[in-house]
Amino acid sequence: MVQHLPKKSRLTIGMKIDQTFVYLLELIFIAGSLPKNKKLPYVQKAVGQLDLLKFFLQISWEIKALDNKKYIAISEPLGEIGKMLGGWHRNLIKETSAQ
Repeated sequence: MVQHLPKKSRLTIGMKIDQTFVYLLELIFIAGSLPKNKKLPYVQKAVGQLDLLKFFLQISWEIKALDNKKYIAISEPLGEIGKMLGGWHRNLIKETSAQ
């Protein structure tokens, strides 16, 4: 992601976007490998990190560090990931409340 930003934004918002994305991947990986009764906190953190990532991308777009085409190319897949994470989160809450 960083390489797509102007040089002046790479070490600020670009690095933050990369760090947030990597942490999001870590949380999803960890949640996927845990037993069902331990997944919920990791999925909740992943949902929060995804929201934060989308926020940082929007800031990048607003300060014109990302053009419309790149912003859309990144945002659309993140929307799909959000739907999947949201479904996973709702399912885990449902299972937790049913116990």
